[in-house]
Amino acid sequence: MGQPAKSHLAVRIYYEDTDCGGVVYYANYLRYLERARTEHLRERGIELGTWAGKGLYFVVTRVEVHYKAPARYSDLLDIETAVTDVSKASLTFSHTVRDQNGRLIAESIVVLVCVSSGRPRRIPDEIIAVF
Repeated sequence: MGQPAKSHLAVRIYYEDTDCGGVVYYANYLRYLERARTEHLRERGIELGTWAGKGLYFVVTRVEVHYKAPARYSDLLDIETAVTDVSKASLTFSHTVRDQNGRLIAESIVVLVCVSSGRPRRIPDEIIAVF
């Protein structure tokens, strides 16, 4: 795998995203990362809903998030996403989250495994070819 292609997703922080201290609630980052992965795949012609219709799913099997600085109400976050590893049955994504000033907010690694009928299976060649 050469240099991974990167994509960017902008996420505005709303009051509902924050805790009582005005800081983004930690679990909300998982939702933001999910959106970023979905858009990263969509930009490459991979529609997860289409594959689900064929009985093929990508499920999260590992998430690691390193929180570096707090994001707050009204911040505009940039989530950079790349696929950094592809195996026979899994995709590994890396995410870097920065605020509008370029400050590092969080870094994450997420592993998705391809499954069908509840069992791991080989990722189709047409998806592998994208990476």
